Amino acid sequence: MSYRPAEKTGNALELQFIKPQRAYLIAQAVILVDTMRLDRLTRRFLIILLAIAGTLAIGTVGFTVIDHYPPFDAFYMTLTTMTTVGYAELHPLSRAGRIFNSFLIFFGVTTIFIAIGAMTQTIIELEFGDAIGKRRTKRMIDNLKNHYIICGFGRVGRGAASELQHAGVPFVVVDSSPERVERAMHAGMLAVAADATRDETLTQVGIAQARGLVAALATDADNLFVLLSAKGLNPGLYVATRAAEEGAEVKMRRAGADAVFAPYAMTGHRLAQSMLRPHVVQFLDFTTNDIGKDISIEQVRVAEDSEMAAHSIQEMRLGRDLGVIVMAIRARDGGMMFNPSADTLIRPGDYLIVMGRQESLRTLEERLSGETAAG
Repeated sequence: MSYRPAEKTGNALELQFIKPQRAYLIAQAVILVDTMRLDRLTRRFLIILLAIAGTLAIGTVGFTVIDHYPPFDAFYMTLTTMTTVGYAELHPLSRAGRIFNSFLIFFGVTTIFIAIGAMTQTIIELEFGDAIGKRRTKRMIDNLKNHYIICGFGRVGRGAASELQHAGVPFVVVDSSPERVERAMHAGMLAVAADATRDETLTQVGIAQARGLVAALATDADNLFVLLSAKGLNPGLYVATRAAEEGAEVKMRRAGADAVFAPYAMTGHRLAQSMLRPHVVQFLDFTTNDIGKDISIEQVRVAEDSEMAAHSIQEMRLGRDLGVIVMAIRARDGGMMFNPSADTLIRPGDYLIVMGRQESLRTLEERLSGETAAG
């Protein structure tokens, strides 16, 4: 379980205590089944061959030992018995031989019928398995709500998908490359092979019900196209995009991007900072990656009707009662206040950037959303 920010608007506190999504777990199970399908078919063929070979061997040995058939005649007699061809006995059978042949008829014919059924099922799965898998994937995507869409599964897209998967939130990957889609599915992710720049594709992956979109395609032109399409289909959607070329960031923001990241510029900046301020970089890495599985840094929104609104941080007693550290406050007008003092007032609509244990963050959620008072 993990905390993650919820909707950008609304009266309720925008911090959700998210449980692993049932639909997403089903998707992972389905993906594992699909990737193991060829192995299962191979095992099925081997079992069929072993069953037929075993029955032939038992029959051959039985006729040879009981009625002293020559080995080839014993094999031929077993084969005609199993296939119900109905030829006469090659050599007269004794009473013991006919009893043995009766059991051989029952087990041999049963084995042949089972083998025919299994091979028929295998052929059907090979012919229609892809179509069934696509319908299953489409049905799971249709059931997604408040999910994220990742357009592109390159290096940037894989990093974003890995983080969302680690957070346990529902998301779907869209990439035009079947190889990349297969790679995503092998990693347990829900993915479709389609052109993310087309409105039809975004509609099919549920952009109307989505919470956010990551545009991580190879070129700025494609990302800008996805950005314009996404904002046209869902104006309230939060869109984060990558920008490779210099000057593209301004155009992306002008087109409506909520967040723009330039991987190369950011990498160069981090490299320089690691030389100039290595301990600062180490601390930032600690807070984002290695802070601990029970500790989180999250953003919470103060509800309009919260009983804690218009109270100071000292009056809320977050540090003493909950052990939560308020690192910053993003005011509802967009201003950011770092390391707020104890007498700073908390107003409705403010976002608190806090660090603490998940249980403490859950309690903070209840206080700021007004659920405690309502209860």
